[in-house]
Amino acid sequence: MAHTDPGHGLSLHRDGSVLRLGGLLDRAAATGAWPALLPQLEGVRTVDLSGVQRLDSAGLALLAEALERLDAPVIVGTPDGLAELRAAYRLDAALGFADPAP
Repeated sequence: MAHTDPGHGLSLHRDGSVLRLGGLLDRAAATGAWPALLPQLEGVRTVDLSGVQRLDSAGLALLAEALERLDAPVIVGTPDGLAELRAAYRLDAALGFADPAP
């Protein structure tokens, strides 16, 4: 199990094919998290957001970019702000762009 604390209240834990995020995933955390997150993505099948207390649009952007690099990831957990931001940016469950409305 690998553990990384990129600072700003965010933690990353890699346990086999599961990547667990915890703490705040906001602009300050996202800026520092990308260099620590990127090398941990290979082989990840599940991204567990259960430990994320809250995220903002910068955190959502970091997650969307990370998930795009994975092959059919499963997302676990719904931190505060995720549902609202997904709706605002019209993202699907995997944080990709949903089909446009007719």
